[in-house]
Amino acid sequence: MIILVFAAAGKLIFSLFGITLPAFRITGGVLVALVGFQMLQGGEHSSVQHPTDQDKQKSLDAELEVAITPLAMPILAGPGMVATAMNFASAGTTTVFVVTVGAFFLLCVITFFFFVSGERFVKYIGDNGIKVITRSMGLILAVIGVQMLIHGIGGAVMDFQGLGAG
Repeated sequence: MIILVFAAAGKLIFSLFGITLPAFRITGGVLVALVGFQMLQGGEHSSVQHPTDQDKQKSLDAELEVAITPLAMPILAGPGMVATAMNFASAGTTTVFVVTVGAFFLLCVITFFFFVSGERFVKYIGDNGIKVITRSMGLILAVIGVQMLIHGIGGAVMDFQGLGAG
């Protein structure tokens, strides 16, 4: 639902805060690329994948603060996911929006399947398989982030040239 709301309200949010699509693509690209880069490193020291006791306590404290935090989001709909959804959905037509939301829905279904059968899946492919998949997906995410960054910089240059020529 979080992704649907941000994808649908992307253009409104942009105009409300005076954000341009190139600026959002640059920022979103950096966020997505950083997540991908962390996955490429193996994520062995990631507080998300291997929380310490202190991280667990912070998580419990955060659960108590959810009512106070206006935009509390689950980890699956974090900044990278929101940036990607808004980037794709706000850039195109109604068809592009429907395809984007449909793709995220499909990802939610696949994620649910892996959450439900996670232990069996990990036992089947083993720790090395998880590492290979994590790094492969990290590479894909890093490339998506860089591509968003390239589109953002290209759009910003075009906007800047348009302002200079006018």
